[in-house]
Amino acid sequence: MEYSPAELVQKWEEFFNDYDYAGRITSIAFAYPEGRSLRVPFAEINRFSVEFLVYFLDHPQTCLVAGEEAITRMAPPGDEPIRIHLRVTGVPKNECVPIREIRARHLGRFVSVEGLVRRVTEVRPKIVDATFQCLRCGAVIKETQEGQAFREPMECYPDQGGCGRTAASTKFKLLGEASQYLDTQKIEIQEIPEDVRGGAEPQRLTGWMEDDITGDIQPGDHVILNGILRSAQKGRPGAKSTIFDVFLEVVEVQTQSREFEEVDVSPGDVERIETFAREPDPSGSIVRSVAPSLAGLEREKEALALCLFGGVAKELPDGRRTRGDIHILLCGDPGLAKSELLVWMKNVAPRAILASGKGTSAAGLTAAAVRDEFGEGRWVLEAGVMVLADKGIAIIDELDKMDEEDRGAMLHAMEQQRVPVAKAGITALLPSRCSVLAAANPKFGRFVTGKYLGDQVALEAPLLSRFDAIFLLLDFPQKERDGAIARHMLDAHRLGGAMAAGAEVDPAARAVLTPEVEPEFLRKYVAYAKRIVPVVGPEAAGMIESAYVELRQLGEAGTVSATPRQLDGLVRFSEASARTRLSRTVQELDVKRAVSVMRYWLESISGTGERGGPIDIDIVATGVPASQRDQIVRLRDIIQELGGSETGPGAQWADILSLAEVRGIPRDRAEAWLRKWKQEGDLYEPTNGIFRLITRL
Repeated sequence: MEYSPAELVQKWEEFFNDYDYAGRITSIAFAYPEGRSLRVPFAEINRFSVEFLVYFLDHPQTCLVAGEEAITRMAPPGDEPIRIHLRVTGVPKNECVPIREIRARHLGRFVSVEGLVRRVTEVRPKIVDATFQCLRCGAVIKETQEGQAFREPMECYPDQGGCGRTAASTKFKLLGEASQYLDTQKIEIQEIPEDVRGGAEPQRLTGWMEDDITGDIQPGDHVILNGILRSAQKGRPGAKSTIFDVFLEVVEVQTQSREFEEVDVSPGDVERIETFAREPDPSGSIVRSVAPSLAGLEREKEALALCLFGGVAKELPDGRRTRGDIHILLCGDPGLAKSELLVWMKNVAPRAILASGKGTSAAGLTAAAVRDEFGEGRWVLEAGVMVLADKGIAIIDELDKMDEEDRGAMLHAMEQQRVPVAKAGITALLPSRCSVLAAANPKFGRFVTGKYLGDQVALEAPLLSRFDAIFLLLDFPQKERDGAIARHMLDAHRLGGAMAAGAEVDPAARAVLTPEVEPEFLRKYVAYAKRIVPVVGPEAAGMIESAYVELRQLGEAGTVSATPRQLDGLVRFSEASARTRLSRTVQELDVKRAVSVMRYWLESISGTGERGGPIDIDIVATGVPASQRDQIVRLRDIIQELGGSETGPGAQWADILSLAEVRGIPRDRAEAWLRKWKQEGDLYEPTNGIFRLITRL
């Protein structure tokens, strides 16, 4: 059915009267210009007339112009003309067009697109009604501007009191202050992570916003943009292309909550989820379903499962916020499936973004103000991985390959879960409420027995201390374990080969390699469990307190075996364990699981492992174990004793090492510290073989 412009205005007036919009229009008119938009729900237009809705979707520009004309007619008369925007909102998600499915048939139509905001420009004025003055006759001429290209008058229009001269025979001066402007802002969105599977690159779409909907969107926001799909020709003047770019002329912005609940969980799914949670050991089934094709790594898989569920973020009365997200670091020898675990987490987590530390900058990881063509040379606020992964998991492979300065940008984002940006007059604080799951390799290719974590991994102590758990994956020959891993891998090859060939599959091999909880159901289970807020009751709190106090006693005299960071970690792991069972209270088995995970990694990095023994958290917190710290003090005393003070005659290298060995400092350790101090400028050599200390150490 076709409508004339007059019929469209009449149709909108009929709609506004039927749904009692007169009062709202009057209120907006009285509040103008503070209020400049009338929002109409998509569902109401659908109930009013399906035919009219279909026509609106096909001819949005004409319908919106007619709707705004109807609003102007219904608004009470005022001293100055007003322009109230008509914004259609509440478009259901099933009506959204995925960014990668936008085609030529959508051009000129009203479409709804969902995505994450990647980049945002500053809000700037856009001229909509330009006022010119003819330099021949002085007449004032108005020229309405449409689209992105600026248009000057073709002639000094006689109907506006002009002389009629064409643009070729006169010149026009733009009267900037007499012209009319609208605020405008350019944004870029990309597909949400849960819609991108199989390693595909997220597709992007540019949108232009105008007037009162500008300035409220930040990078990392999850939005639905409703608007008209437009096209822009590519190429340079005189060499234009037949290929066109597309962009969205945004009519309305719907901000979505960035929760795990975005995964579609149907009533049938809820029933199955709650039934599964009542089984004897749902937590064990979930842990055994973590990357079942990878043999071993049971404790690491348990921690990854808890990372999926996470703890509870809390806002305290004094304004302090404690994070609930769990940060995990996997450090290990090559070939132990670290990257495979990361990819599995990326594919199963309801929201996760995977990045490689190699080639990733601080801006790409957190956020930054950049100046590029997207903003037409202006500064643009651009979100990185940790902002885009807000309320999800940021997965970073090869973290050690990043530059040290770039890794430093992660510190604030991991602990405070906000990314501060202050550059070129742009100040912003973007949310990064995500877990960080990272992997790193040892400096020397493989871990060397007897050396501490800080000596072998190119990561700074402040960054290491932000992780709730650090797992060392070591590869050393062990006959029984190697045989079990080999059998498991061969079963996987046999099963995969049989499936590829269409041959009969060994039921036993399928049972071992098939997850007890299939990935798609696990995604929904996690999404549903994230709605549960487990409470740490008095009994559980007492157990956590006792466990923390016990951890504090596991160090040698003069060492610290656990800090309040580990106490926070125990709470987060306990809450995550409760969520795996959909429990609203943290119970004894949850605390035991949290303590088990915590002790496992603390003993691992301290080199005590299953043997038990002293734990030294300074290996992570400061990068220098307490035992080495004592050796450092003694070694400095030896240098000064031998005349190596800043004003002394100097100490010889061989004498320092000999006396250090006599006093119980291993020669290789003393040599390593001396070389490090020399490289950093804390030990200098005024003459050959003679050394002095700089006291600033």
